[in-house]
Amino acid sequence: ALGVVHTLWPPIPGQFDDYIAVPKANLYQSLHTAVMGPAGQPLEIQVRTQEMHALAEYGIAAHWRYKEGGKADRDRDYESKLAWVRQLLEWQHDVTDAQEFVESLKVDVFQDEVFVFTPKGEVKALTAGATPIDFAYRIHTDVGHRTIGAKVNGRIVPLDHRLQSGDIVEIVTSKAARGPSRDWIGMVRTPGAREKIRQWFKRSERDENITHGKELLDRELKRLAQRSLGDLSDEDLRRVTEALNMHDVDTLFASLGYGEVTAAQVVMRLGIVDDAQQQLPESAPPLPPTTSRGGVTVKGVDDLLVRFAVCCNPVPGDPIVGYITRGRGVTVHRADCANVKASSEKERHVEVEWERTAARTYPVAIRIEGWDRDGFLRDVAAVISENQVALVALSALANPDKSATVNATLQVTSVEQLSRVLAKLEGVRDVFSVHRDGR
Repeated sequence: ALGVVHTLWPPIPGQFDDYIAVPKANLYQSLHTAVMGPAGQPLEIQVRTQEMHALAEYGIAAHWRYKEGGKADRDRDYESKLAWVRQLLEWQHDVTDAQEFVESLKVDVFQDEVFVFTPKGEVKALTAGATPIDFAYRIHTDVGHRTIGAKVNGRIVPLDHRLQSGDIVEIVTSKAARGPSRDWIGMVRTPGAREKIRQWFKRSERDENITHGKELLDRELKRLAQRSLGDLSDEDLRRVTEALNMHDVDTLFASLGYGEVTAAQVVMRLGIVDDAQQQLPESAPPLPPTTSRGGVTVKGVDDLLVRFAVCCNPVPGDPIVGYITRGRGVTVHRADCANVKASSEKERHVEVEWERTAARTYPVAIRIEGWDRDGFLRDVAAVISENQVALVALSALANPDKSATVNATLQVTSVEQLSRVLAKLEGVRDVFSVHRDGR
């Protein structure tokens, strides 16, 4: 058979392997050759007996069934299931998150494949719609991380180019490459590539995220509960870590740092906000004369129009700062608003604070991300309604990776009420991220 193949098409030098004379450790036996097939396209051909094929496709268990003779022919369904489980176990090594693994089954296992070639003629099977980035990570994780470009059939193509069966793909790498881009997560189609990219970011920025996460939690504790991070016991942190299904406390801080969870959600999980509020004095010392507008007092300035910035949507409980806008009075921003921090005219900043007796609602934008499914949007809206928060606007977007992004605008009375709603939304099935927009 091998002679016939080489008679029909010229073999590619260096691409012949004899695994019959020297079987692999798992007893795999076959002849592998690569030839220049029709239209000059490289083609890989494997030559083996039926028994060798059963062992190659289904493993040693199927090899036993082959030895039994006719029984195997009467139970083809068993063999196909056995092969499916075997592929599944190999694939699972690339996916560390259980939810990601389950969703990836729907995307990858049950879809068509494309078969592409390396410049040396090796065949690689990928999910239909795969990109050069998927191809690079299929070759090796380091190749994927160092990818800076790609050629398909000798032509330079963008990294989001969709590969077709028969394409010859060449990956351009550089040792100076700083690693993958976050944009790649939305480009790739294979779960293995997506997970490797995510793991790279988690590892490379972990220390920085841990430090940033501690700062965020400390600031939120002081704002919501009049405490600091140092006031929390190891048991407090362990309890929250377990409640959020985190591996350890450092993972919790890292998740805070890169935005997987919010500091407000962690504080609400601690259950200390209400206690802190009960410890506040019943009456506060009188305030100096101020200008009051819209639930905010402006110190040292009389008769100015007060409005709230739409870029950050402050609500009672947020640290705030006033910014004098020519001809438009004072605009109230959150103290951590990027626009305020970028302002070079510090002399236009004025001191403002929330009125203690103000009773009104304020708009705030939030974003909910989760795995797309029937009823997902309905469940999100139901939680908002159950917490008696007015829903002003709601929109949803289905993403290519089978996730969904929900943007909502709520009317809340305080940051404490907002934090409670965010914590409740976090408990909705299939939700993996809830955070406030406008920072």
